[in-house]
Order: sequence, then structure tokens, then C-alpha cells
Amino acid sequence: MKRLDLFILKSFLGPFVMTFFITVFILVMQFLWLYIDELVGKGLSFWVIMEFLGWGSATILPLSMPLATLLASIMTFGNLGENNELLAMKAAGISLQRIFLPLIFVAFAISVAAFFVSNNLIPLAYNKIYTLQYDISRTKDEIKIPTGTFYNGIDGYSLRVNSSNKETGMMYDVMVYNHTQNKGNISLAVADSGMIRSTPDKKALVFTLYHGVSYEENNVRNSVDTSYTLQQVDFDMQEIVIALENYAFQKSEEDRYGNEIMARNLEQLSHDRDSLGSLYQDVSMKQRKEVAYDLYIDKASQLDTAKNKGLDSVFPLDTLSWSDAQRELDAVDQAISSVQKAIQTMQSYHREVNQYTYYLRRIDLEYLRKFTLSFACFIFFFIGAPLGAIIRKGGLGTPVIVSALFFVLYWVVDISGKKLARDGVISPELGAFISSLVLLPIGVFLTWKSTKDSSIFNIETYLLPVKKFFARLSMRKKHETGTTDGSLSRNRKLRIVFMGTPEFAVGSLSALVDGGYNIVGVVTVPDRKTGRGQKTGTSPVKDYALVHSLPLLQPESLKDPGFLGELRALEADLFVVVAFRMLPKAVWSMPPMGTFNLHASLLPAYRGAAPINWAIINGETRTGVTTFLLDEHMDTGAVLFQQEVDILPDEDFGSLYGRLMKAGSALVLKTVDALASGSAEPKAQDSGSLAPERMIAPKLSRETGLLDWSGNAESLHNLVRGLSPKPGAHGTIVMDGQEVELKIYAASVAEATEEQAAAAPGTVFTDHRSYIHVRCGTGILSVTELQAPAKKRMDVRSFLAGWRGARG
Repeated sequence: MKRLDLFILKSFLGPFVMTFFITVFILVMQFLWLYIDELVGKGLSFWVIMEFLGWGSATILPLSMPLATLLASIMTFGNLGENNELLAMKAAGISLQRIFLPLIFVAFAISVAAFFVSNNLIPLAYNKIYTLQYDISRTKDEIKIPTGTFYNGIDGYSLRVNSSNKETGMMYDVMVYNHTQNKGNISLAVADSGMIRSTPDKKALVFTLYHGVSYEENNVRNSVDTSYTLQQVDFDMQEIVIALENYAFQKSEEDRYGNEIMARNLEQLSHDRDSLGSLYQDVSMKQRKEVAYDLYIDKASQLDTAKNKGLDSVFPLDTLSWSDAQRELDAVDQAISSVQKAIQTMQSYHREVNQYTYYLRRIDLEYLRKFTLSFACFIFFFIGAPLGAIIRKGGLGTPVIVSALFFVLYWVVDISGKKLARDGVISPELGAFISSLVLLPIGVFLTWKSTKDSSIFNIETYLLPVKKFFARLSMRKKHETGTTDGSLSRNRKLRIVFMGTPEFAVGSLSALVDGGYNIVGVVTVPDRKTGRGQKTGTSPVKDYALVHSLPLLQPESLKDPGFLGELRALEADLFVVVAFRMLPKAVWSMPPMGTFNLHASLLPAYRGAAPINWAIINGETRTGVTTFLLDEHMDTGAVLFQQEVDILPDEDFGSLYGRLMKAGSALVLKTVDALASGSAEPKAQDSGSLAPERMIAPKLSRETGLLDWSGNAESLHNLVRGLSPKPGAHGTIVMDGQEVELKIYAASVAEATEEQAAAAPGTVFTDHRSYIHVRCGTGILSVTELQAPAKKRMDVRSFLAGWRGARG
């Protein structure tokens, strides 16, 4: 077995076992809730209740096994996707089908196990649970005598206790009526106090009475002597032994319910089907003979085809005639009587046959359902695994929600199909497999979509038809009235070509599309082979354009005559550029309204490829976005609009990138609106007052991210922020005598102790539990998130927990 297969198997088996026991526990609690009234108050032992719940948990395996398979497969591939492990496998040239392969064998093994559970374990469990339920229902409630009222819970006796001491069990002012002879109140015992106990086997109840009187009346009289005899006996102590029946739990024979359909396996069901089917055939044959020979056909020879060859197939009704009206009326009454008799006979036949067909349907349905659990487990894997690969969310959050939706669909369809098949509305075959037939196309679709890296959970995919509908509505309204409302009032006649590549540009393109502008073309970089697997990758802008069916151009060279011809043929009025390459004059001068670019800084500051990173690295507290018209030089054109954005004290590149993308999208829309209305006022840039380090934002290199411990701690902190989460600042430290190179993603400036202040730059201080402090030229840098070689990104506590150096 390859290491990758072993890794995937371990990733699946843990969640499967966990979710299996969780689902079993939840369903057992629901099972217990249904039967709690039958269990309490019976004096049942702990082991009887555990046996009842144990067999009950076996009966819910048809629900828990598919649900556990679905949850585990979503969690497994959701975790792999969320941790970018799935992406790494694909980048290494491993297809999703190959990644699924080891778990397909596991799913098949689960399906085989599910078949044996359905055929062997579940029938036994139903037999046991039915028997236990019967035995528990026969067990009477425990005897608990209330005070101040008569208690009739003991057969043949009526008791009354005025008060009792719960600590000692002593009862006071006790009355005991004996009704075992069914002659009324002829036997009574009254005592000052008493105690009650049951024998160890719970077959008798011993009532010990103290200081009382026993009354016994002979309820017999005759014609000579009509008086009654009353016997009174005073006692200091008297014991009354009352026989009990069914107060102790007793097990009945094991196979009491062995003939129930749910308690039969395939072999037994097949035998039942043959036996009952034979009886059904005999009854059907008997009914046909009765109809043909005994009820309606006076001359059975009429059925002989050899004798009626010459008879007409259509009987001439007009030949029927009667000599008088009374005869005709009698004939009609006789016909009506015959029809009513026939209807009653057919109804009787139907009831007789239904006794067989109903149980035959149930047997056929249960026979087929022995296989549906296996199919459900296998299909649920092919729903869960692709879903996990698509949604890329692990844990018990999103997977539980998605699993619940699919499982409810499966459960509702399965229960409905079972009921319809049992009632004869649909065939047993369809009733047994209808849930699998509903889920199978979903599994095939999701598997196909996951192998194509489809974004079926991208909301834009489903909002696009709505947006196009409102865009067409806006065009129609403007055509009819010359006006529109809101965002739909923007100029649809303005033809725009958008140019961009990364995710930063997608926000602006989306804003233009949502704003109702006419995007006649999108220009982005060509597809490139990336990663060790050399798989072809596409830009985020291209992905968005494909989803929204926008015309797409991907030139190798922006000076290529063919590309320039295609671009010119689009007849665009305006070019919008966001995070794209340097454009030659032949491109940016082409549209009549010019070309403007969105830049992630407040020009003229930070002209260049990495303005966001350098603004943070240089310790800026404010930056912003700028739209400007392109000219021959880099980022020097006339400014159209600017939007300032504050940089938060500990904000890193990733956070600021997202906020500037949102601000830039709004600014692009504002700029296009102004250019379309003619209200834009370009202003030349003035860089005379800028410090040299704020002038340019050059492309980042590995040397940019090197941490020089002789520098200022605040500057190093800014360097870490400016390069997090990518490409990441890096530096070498010596800890416990071991030299290790780290990528540092988050840090803070800490106060130096006297010992730390006296140390040389680069000295490391740590408690090996919660912190790593590095002495800088000025100040202390506290590392909070880092990544060691061949390790994942982690917080400092996790790193120190796995550090194998010397311990302090």
C-alpha cells in the first residue's frame, strides 16, 4: 500500500468511527425517548435496560451506517481541501479519481458489512427487541402506596395509609381490604402501623401490621337465618402474605417473534414467499373456478371453444323481448340482484386475496431491503466525498448541515417508498430502491463536478441569470422611457474591455457586471502549467469570465498584431485595467475615452508591483486606492479618484489586501460612472514632496523577506506584517544550540528585560512553553506564528510543544 493511500485511509477511518458512534448515540437517545414510558417504574435491572438499548441500537443501523459514511466522507475530503492537502495532491499530478480509489474499496467493504448486518444482525435484533418489549409490557409497575387515599394497585386488595416515614419505611393508620373472594368488603384489617416488603423473587408481598384489629364477615345467609356472622380478632402483630404475579421481570422464549417479517433473513423470507405464494395460487385458482362454474355461467360448455366456433362475437341486444311489462320488470330485478351478488362476491374475494397479497408485498419488500442498506452506504460515499472536495470545509460544522439535508431527503423518500410499496401503490422493487434511485444521479453529478473542479457552490453561478434578467429589464425600460433606476441606470451603451489577472481584479470586474455595464471583452494572462505535476492553471479573472459568459482574450504578447486586431474589433469605448501587465501605447491609446488603471496606493506614493506590501513594511498608517489614466510611464498618469484607507496597528498584508480590493471595486465603479457622464477631472501627480523610500514599491524577492536581527524590532515587526501570509518573512535563529530557519507570519514588539537588553542581537529567549523572544538591534521581537521547514504554519505554543531541543 502506498503512503498516500495509507494517509487517506487514516484520514477517513477516524471520522467514520467517530461519526458512527455519534449517530448511533443520537438515534439511540431518540429510540429511548420513544420507549421511556415502558421502562420506568417497572423495577427493571440495569442489565435488562442495557440489553433493550443494545438490541435497539442494532435496529437503527440502517440509518446510522449511511449517515456515518456520508458525514465521514464529507469531513475527510473537506479537511483535506481546507488544509490545502487536496490541492497539493492535485498539484503533484494525482487525479481526484486516484485520490478516491482507496476509499472506494473501503466504501465497498462497508457496503458488504452492511449487507450482513441487514441479513443477519438486524433480524435477530428485531426478534430480541420484540420479545423484550413484550416481556417488559407484561411486567407490572412497582408497588408504591400513596398516603391519604385508597390504593388498588395490588390485585384483590385495597390499601389505605394515612401517613408514612420515608426514612424507616413505617406506615401509620393502615387499612387493608381483602377482595380476593369477590364478595365485597367482608375482610378488613385495621392497624396503628405497619411495614411492607416483597420477597427476593418478587412473587409475594409481606404486609406486617402492628397493634390492630382484624374483621372477618361470613357473607352467607338462608331463609331460616338471615343474619351475618362477624369475627373480630385483636392482634399485636399480624403478617398478611399477598401473592404477586408479573411483578418481576421474566424472559419468555427467545423465538416468540421469530416469524415476524422484520425478524427473518433472506433464506427464511424466501421460504415464506414460496409457502405463502403457493397458498395464494391455490386461492386464486379456487376463486376462478367458482366464478366460471358455480356462480354466473349456467352452462359451462359455453367456455368450450370447439363448440362455439360459429357463434357471433357480438350478441344482438335488440333480440331480447318479453311478452309483457311485468316479465321485463322481473328480468331487470333479477339482473340487478345478480350484479349486486357479483359485487359482494368480488369484494369478498378481494378481502380474501388481500390477506395474501399484503403479506407477499411485505415479504418481497423486506427481501429487497436487505440490499438497500449496502447501496445506500456506497451511494452516500459518492455524495459525501465529492461534496467534501467541493466545499472544502472540515470539522462538524458545514459537513453536518450538508449531511443532514441529504440524509433527510434519503429518509423521507425511503420511508415514503416503503409505505407506498406496502400499500400496493407501487411495486416492492420500486419501493425498496426508490431512495437509491433518487440519490444515485446526485452522486454521479457531484462526482463528475468534483473531478472538473466545478464551483457549483459559488453563489455567482446562480445569481448570474437573475442579474442578466434585470439587465435586460433595464435595457427595455431605457428603450421605452429613456430612464432606469438605481444601478441599472448606468450606460449600457458604453462598451468596456476589462484587463486583469489575480483575485484583486475580480472584485472590480464583478462590480462592473453587477452595475449593469456592458463588458464586451476580458483580457487576462494565458493559462500556465504550474506545480510539480505541471497541471494547467487559470487566472481568477478567467474563471469569473467563463462563469459569466464574457468574451475572453489571452494573448501571449500584447504587441501581437492578431491580438491588437481582435481588441480593435471589440470597438470598446473604455479600457479598465486592474492588476495587469504594463500596457504598450498601441493598447492603452486605442479606446476613445482612454484607459484607466486601479492602483493599490495613494499615488504618487508606492508606484510599482507591490504597493500594499511596501506600505506596511515602511510602517505607514494610511494608504488607499487610486484610479488614474495610463501614459508611457509606470503609474505616472493623471489621477482621477482616490479613496483613503487606514492601516490598522497589527494588520498584515492579507487583511489589508481584502479591504483595499473592496474599496477599489467601489472606486472603479465610481470612475466609470464619472467618465461616462463626463464629470471626471484628471489631475497630474506631484511627487516632489515624497521621501525616496515612499516613491516606489518594487517587486518582492527572497532577500526582501530576510530578517536582520541587528535591525529595529519595530521595523522587523512591520516586515513580518507586510509579507504575511505570503510570501512570508524568514530568518535563522539558534535555540538550544540548534540552528533553525523559520518563516514568521505573526509577531509583536515586546518589552526587554534587563537580561534580554544586555544580550547580543539574534539571541533567543524562550520558556519552551509559551513564547519565543528574539533580541534585535533595538528592542525585542516576540514570535507568535511561524513555520519550520517541512512543517505547517502553527502558533508558537504548538511549535514549542513539538520542539525537540533541550528543555529549560
